[in-house]
Amino acid sequence: MGFRKKQLPKPAIRQSLGVYIHVPFCRKKCSYCDFYSRPCKDESLMDRYVRAVERHFGDYFRGSESFDIDTVYFGGGTPSLLGSKRLRQLLTALEKTGGIAKGAEITVECNPESVDKKMFRALFKAGVNRLSMGVQSAHDDELLALGRLHTFQQARQAVAEAKEAGFSNISLDLIYGLPGQTMEQWKDSVEQIIALEPQHISAYALKLEKGTPLYEENPELPPEDVQADMYFYAVERLEQAGFEQYEISNFAQKGYRSRHNSRYWDLSQYLGFGPSAHSFFGGRRFSFIADTQGYIDGVEGNGPLLEEAEEVASFHRHGEYIMLKLRTTDGVDEEEFYRRFRLEFTPYAQRLSKYIQAGYCQNEGGVWRLTPKGMMVSNAILTDVLESELL
Repeated sequence: MGFRKKQLPKPAIRQSLGVYIHVPFCRKKCSYCDFYSRPCKDESLMDRYVRAVERHFGDYFRGSESFDIDTVYFGGGTPSLLGSKRLRQLLTALEKTGGIAKGAEITVECNPESVDKKMFRALFKAGVNRLSMGVQSAHDDELLALGRLHTFQQARQAVAEAKEAGFSNISLDLIYGLPGQTMEQWKDSVEQIIALEPQHISAYALKLEKGTPLYEENPELPPEDVQADMYFYAVERLEQAGFEQYEISNFAQKGYRSRHNSRYWDLSQYLGFGPSAHSFFGGRRFSFIADTQGYIDGVEGNGPLLEEAEEVASFHRHGEYIMLKLRTTDGVDEEEFYRRFRLEFTPYAQRLSKYIQAGYCQNEGGVWRLTPKGMMVSNAILTDVLESELL
């Protein structure tokens, strides 16, 4: 049956919990996407998937009053492809079995071509209060190269319709370092996204992932120094526009940080449902099988459900905490680190201090942060800081 509620440690007090629901369906796989999803027009399969997730909720939450579910995130795939009725059905089931806290952040990812006024109104009425929309570029030729199905005009219209429906917490995604992209094109995309007046912007560098069509095409991307300049431009320009950078790729107006995503960077607990969904709960990381029918079968008890699971020993948790927190602009506070792990931060501080003079890192009153320059090379810095002899 997989990792079931009866195997979970029973908390003594109510705990804050995030819930992630992976929707594995899309109209067409984007050429760069390596997340688990599949093109689907099969309404019956969508219905069976929804019923499986509902049943899976019950395995974890039935009869439990130990959790405050204060963030819910529908990711994908393209969750909006499910339609508002199925999404509302899943929210209702989660409320009945687990209980959703008052004021919870409830996010649905969507693509501009898969939404309309009617859907936005239905989602808003169902309690969804945050949208994350994959815009990626303001240039149609770049969208076409990525295999996106929408135009920028459709994105502009979708944002306007979402606001009309009542949404006041909208996040828009952008990608830089696209094939043939110039600095001027990137600047224009940033400006046009700012003009849409979202509350949150995510700006990611394009990565060519093995197994994707774009990887096989092996297109020529802008040189690394140009991509770095694109990143630095976004950081500076978005700050001017009132967006606070709070993580390497994420920028928010005051009060609009993604509460759900922040759980990942703070080692807070979350449970994932759906094929390929990951969880961190009770000191254990686990994920479910990356196959839609296999997931349905597993929930029904007709096959394996877990794909992988591992205990995250407290001995290693402090290293993971450093790695995640240094990706955020909050950084690592030495005193908080000691309170949480009963360990001195001194060995890590010594490693980090050598990056101060070069402008990669800063220390303000015992709070260590990477600068935007440091975030561009964060993997190398973190590898150095977290060498095995320190763990």
